[in-house]
Amino acid sequence: MTFYIARESSKLWRRICTETFIEIHLLAEKWKLLLAGLICQYIHGLAARGVHYLHRPGPTLQDMGFMLLPELGRDKAYISETVFSFVFFSFVLWTFHPFIFQSKKIYTVLIWRRVLAFLVGSQALRIVTFYSTQLPGPNYHCREGSPLATLPRPKNVAEVLLINFPKGVIYGCGDLIFSSHMIFTLVFVLTYQKYGTKRIIKQLAWSIAVIQSFLIVASRKHYSVDVVVAWYTVNLVVFFIDKKLPELPDRTNGPSSQLLPLSTKDKDSRTKEEHLKLLNGNSDSTDRRPRTQLNGKILEDLNTVHSDKEMNGT
Repeated sequence: MTFYIARESSKLWRRICTETFIEIHLLAEKWKLLLAGLICQYIHGLAARGVHYLHRPGPTLQDMGFMLLPELGRDKAYISETVFSFVFFSFVLWTFHPFIFQSKKIYTVLIWRRVLAFLVGSQALRIVTFYSTQLPGPNYHCREGSPLATLPRPKNVAEVLLINFPKGVIYGCGDLIFSSHMIFTLVFVLTYQKYGTKRIIKQLAWSIAVIQSFLIVASRKHYSVDVVVAWYTVNLVVFFIDKKLPELPDRTNGPSSQLLPLSTKDKDSRTKEEHLKLLNGNSDSTDRRPRTQLNGKILEDLNTVHSDKEMNGT
């Protein structure tokens, strides 16, 4: 038993080291895109913080979802956040599964580059939308009489840039259309739908996304329109951006090293090697000229005419 554990631990450690080397290689090439995506996440948070200064509390708007779904109340508002946290951390763990499991289909760096592109596209539309029209927030801390419903004029630029994380994110107001929680949830579910391998998990993920939609409305964190707009907007954004991005290499077909994209140096060195082989007469390329078979022997096409003449006695 001890020998088995030691052997499996050794395999796991080698797998982690190999995957780390591969991912570092990819990160060295794609770090600019990943950094840009992370910066855009901060810009999105900064925009949400800024619209809070413009928020003016008022009567809650008439909403069909509020009429149909019972209000959970302040003491049960954590339920929707718990579901969202489960989706978020489950997806993050799944993106790092190539470091642990032998069966793998994705590269962690490449999948996060794709996810960040989806998030940035959706969040850019969200920023334009909630700055176009500010609605009175339906959440409890955004209603009339709440001290958190409006923000006092900032004393300095640093107060705005720091966005009062995490309290400023949790108790934000004014950034309604459309739901940021649904952006993350749908992007994660759509990504797993395409690159995940377990059918039951895909079905469970879509079910959780639907449940999350109802919980957000029942918690009065968003109006129903915020959730509805998120459903079709995020799907469209993912659809169009996915068409523009290069497809991920499939790791199930062979060794990882063969699927890694070549860097510029690798391409140049390979071109030089092939050129030297051609000059030295050591080319690996095979002669694919059409050949003709005669009496069990394969003759070059240049000799075919001569062979035909001999057969005809001319």
